[in-house]
Amino acid sequence: MSKVCDICGKGVRPGNRIVRHGLAKKKGGVGLHTTGINARRFLPNLQRIRVRVNGGTQTRNVCTSCIKAGKIVKA
Repeated sequence: MSKVCDICGKGVRPGNRIVRHGLAKKKGGVGLHTTGINARRFLPNLQRIRVRVNGGTQTRNVCTSCIKAGKIVKA
């Protein structure tokens, strides 16, 4: 299954997972230190739903923001 919304084209976005150790300064420590950065992917919240298209019905991958915005009509 593709990870792209069929309506708005929202897809996978790159990002980082950052690991920090230490005690925060406001809690009496010397501050947080970054000890590791790993690449990760932010996936869109896609739902496979039946949509009315040109008088018929089709199954499409649609993100929840498009569903909430009313950009599609459910079958």
